[in-house]
Amino acid sequence: MTKEEILKKYFGYDSFRSGQERIINDILSGRDVVAIMPTGAGKSLCYQVPALMLPGITIVVSPLISLMKDQVHALNEAGVHAAYINSSLTENQIGKALSYAAQGRYKIVYVAPERLETWGFQNFAKQVDISLVAVDEAHCISQWGQDFRPSYLNITSFIGMLGRRPVLSAFTATATDRVKNDICQALALHQPDVLVTGFDRPNLYFSVKRPQSKMPYLIHYLKGHENESGIIYCATRKNVDSIYDKLSALGLSVTRYHAGLSEQERRENQDDFTYDRKLIVVATNAFGMGIDKSNVRFVVHFNMPQSIENYYQEAGRAGRDGEYAECLLLYSPQDIMINRFLINAGKGVNGARPNYDSPEEMRLQKMINYCTRNGCLRDYILRYFGEDGMDSCNNCSRCLGEAMDDPEAYEDHDAVSGARRRSRSERSAGTGRSIDPESAILNDLGKELFTKLRDLRTQIAREEAIPPYIIFADKTLTDMAAKTPLTKDEMLKVSGVGEAKMEKYGERFLTVIKYLTGNTHKVTAVTASGQPVSFDTPPANGKKPALPKVKVQKADFYLTAEEASNFHYKEDLTAGSLAAVLSELRDKDAVKRLVGTTITATIEEKDLAKTTYPSGHLPAVDISSKGEEFGLYKVDKTSAIGNHYEVLMYAKKAQEIVLTWYIKNEQ
Repeated sequence: MTKEEILKKYFGYDSFRSGQERIINDILSGRDVVAIMPTGAGKSLCYQVPALMLPGITIVVSPLISLMKDQVHALNEAGVHAAYINSSLTENQIGKALSYAAQGRYKIVYVAPERLETWGFQNFAKQVDISLVAVDEAHCISQWGQDFRPSYLNITSFIGMLGRRPVLSAFTATATDRVKNDICQALALHQPDVLVTGFDRPNLYFSVKRPQSKMPYLIHYLKGHENESGIIYCATRKNVDSIYDKLSALGLSVTRYHAGLSEQERRENQDDFTYDRKLIVVATNAFGMGIDKSNVRFVVHFNMPQSIENYYQEAGRAGRDGEYAECLLLYSPQDIMINRFLINAGKGVNGARPNYDSPEEMRLQKMINYCTRNGCLRDYILRYFGEDGMDSCNNCSRCLGEAMDDPEAYEDHDAVSGARRRSRSERSAGTGRSIDPESAILNDLGKELFTKLRDLRTQIAREEAIPPYIIFADKTLTDMAAKTPLTKDEMLKVSGVGEAKMEKYGERFLTVIKYLTGNTHKVTAVTASGQPVSFDTPPANGKKPALPKVKVQKADFYLTAEEASNFHYKEDLTAGSLAAVLSELRDKDAVKRLVGTTITATIEEKDLAKTTYPSGHLPAVDISSKGEEFGLYKVDKTSAIGNHYEVLMYAKKAQEIVLTWYIKNEQ
């Protein structure tokens, strides 16, 4: 297959992003590369696509377990066989994974840098054909990078012991010239192609506010972002705990993360956020590196960070899917004192006067300048990283003229957000940083469809025990809601839908779309000016079909006795499968579709069984004695990465009883 065919088949994209094709071509031609690309620019595809085209195995050196798990999850879901090797696995599991890799079952193997030094991995590496070594988060190799990892320095020794030198590639999101040079020298790269695509994240809206009281402002802000996923960063554990307690008391879907919590609690809380069981996480900067969650719609800094590098890395965790996201910094002069205290504490010094010539103090001053300046915020960030800036980006609070000091008059979030989105769609093409010209905006029907698709994604994620965004990103669901595909071929035209995901999940998403749109291509998206957007292909005569008539309201699900008589019992069914089978028997024009969650809710209401999530996200099923008599039982499942979970199953007896619930003349 060509690289374009691989991109479409496995990842569901029609074209490469800026810089991706150049890097892929370099790797395929045998040339070393260094790629400095902003978060969300698609760095991983730059080595995953050639990995599927090269004859041997690709080794990806990655610093964090959570990052490896997310990448391997995503690849397996896309139909690419991959594995990871790190300390979270037992020696038996590691041995089995390496054995499978040696047999050719895995094209891509993720490995922690420390693992390269072990005898077992080195012995494996000497016996297989390694075509490519990709070093992710490559700034970790430099002592001038913010996340220096000494074990990264041993990568060259590992390369040297191989029988044949593979192609080397290094990837990072942020790197100064000094760090970039360190990467090339420490990895002993051979005349590498060094590509810097730029630091700008056009989809991110930057804002700095200075309210008299931060907490009321934060609460008001969160009310304007209901049902959205976000991160709130704080400078201290005390602030994290305080904000978490207040938001929890308000009934918000929130968790917390800092180094003072036990390892188990940190892991469970991180899982709650990653798997969308909690929408908001309040955290110190100990949280985030390696989190590949793509649907974070806002990042709020409750306190000013110590440097622009830290701020841009943390704020950059918003909008990884390329969709609109907001980065809000709540500034107060007290933040300066907090950061100076933390800087001195890190040096083991208490109460010392600041050394204004120290690197830490100079970085802090640059951060203060960002918070207090009157000009474009994006311009300041880009110039800090050595890029050409712009007089006005039209996508930050300064450029849009939003007040910094207005503690009482909180914004009307709907109006402000709309203005921001319109501003983005009207940005001058001359800046070279325009948003994707599709900025299609979902209308009310489109928004309702997106919500239903998101609910289905959550349900499937719990069934599969994987993070929801790995099934489909928010950007893919938005495109799905706008295009309203009704067939397999149309679904494959949605951005982010590859063949493997279409086969595994496509029909379930098509069912929701057909149900909500009346099985027609209804207009679900409009332009910024309110004009309807239609994605379907017009007929040969060039005339678009008339808009469909208003759909007749369907009755809640039921079956007639005659329809129920056509039901054929299976050996075992899940709630979702049972609902799908029953739905096929109904009068589709008059009766709504039954969903598995409706059956499950009834089961729990009758105290027959209950599903819990004791380990943060993996389902466990408790069945009452009455439920066992009813015909319920559970089975153990294993996810793609070896996690164990339980699924509630319905035997023939249970199927028969559920069927009788929905026969109309027996209700």
